Amino acid sequence: MSSPSAVWNFASGPARLPDAVLARAGDVLFRRGADGATAIERPFTGTAVRAVLESARERLTQLLEIPANYRVLFLAGGAMQQFSAVPLNLLDPDSDLRTAAYADSGYWSRRAMQEAARFAEVSVIARHDGREALAAPAVGKWHVPTGCAYCHITANETVDGLAYPAWPDTGEVPLVADVTSCFLSAPLDISRFGLLYASAQKNIGPSGMTVVIVREDLLRRPAQSAPSPLCYRLQAEQDGCINTPPVMAIHLAALVFEWIAELGGLSAMAETNRRKAALLYQAIDSSDGFYTAPILVAHRSMTNVRFHLADDSLTERFLIDAEQAGLTNLRGHRHVGGLRASLYNAMPLAGVGALIDFMKEFRQSNG
Repeated sequence: MSSPSAVWNFASGPARLPDAVLARAGDVLFRRGADGATAIERPFTGTAVRAVLESARERLTQLLEIPANYRVLFLAGGAMQQFSAVPLNLLDPDSDLRTAAYADSGYWSRRAMQEAARFAEVSVIARHDGREALAAPAVGKWHVPTGCAYCHITANETVDGLAYPAWPDTGEVPLVADVTSCFLSAPLDISRFGLLYASAQKNIGPSGMTVVIVREDLLRRPAQSAPSPLCYRLQAEQDGCINTPPVMAIHLAALVFEWIAELGGLSAMAETNRRKAALLYQAIDSSDGFYTAPILVAHRSMTNVRFHLADDSLTERFLIDAEQAGLTNLRGHRHVGGLRASLYNAMPLAGVGALIDFMKEFRQSNG
């Protein structure tokens, strides 16, 4: 097989970065200035890095229309650190806030609640019963137990390929969401949540940073057991710089935020993402069962398309042939098998089109 004219990376993360951002990053990050330093070599206590940090925060606030009573933190580490940081910050053993409510929607929600169980009594208040096609827990008015500090959901399950079609009503209990894999893919009503967090390596930038958006009243909780770098209140007081922030990741995130704004913002991004996902799901659904997507239609992820071959013995051949055709990292997660195409913001329509064309050719050759 001849070499493909383009190679498309469908990895679930670290994911593809926008070509325009990579082109701009060379000049912004790696060119030495009059002070003899590149952007990523300057001290984080200096005015240059603080200006980038503030610019990134302002741009993100504009994109998401974040209300004034929320704080934006750019913290080192990934989302799994927030699995611990959330209970350490929001539980209050000296008051009634000793319980953490979790909804079980798939692999990553279970990982989050397993970690939370090290610090709190975890109450699983919603889960899918499995009698239909796979789906997120049914939303509506959730009955959150008394003395609950927060209710946690995983908005988009990258492993399972499903997403919440709407947000639950948790009443006065703050709704906390891991939005890592759907963050910045569409507009988001921040006011519905007490706290959101998103690891960077999907739609924000390179791995090693997590964005936390937290309502200010939650910063007043004591967080007595939280180590200083994981304490939201301390980080907010020191502008996210209680420890060395992920400077390079923040620089790249600022460039990504500018790129999204230049393309028309989150509404425009959502329209493109809906189109990409619709085309791929249509190719799956119109294959006469050769390919199948096991998720209830209304709950299908727009960013992580999970699908399977009806004849699973063809999966390895599909992956080998796809890579030769320039379509990489399509293997499904080891816990569910099959195939997965991650369609984050930086994946253009051309990449999705190349995958669909290959799927049609593979079906013709192996159907």
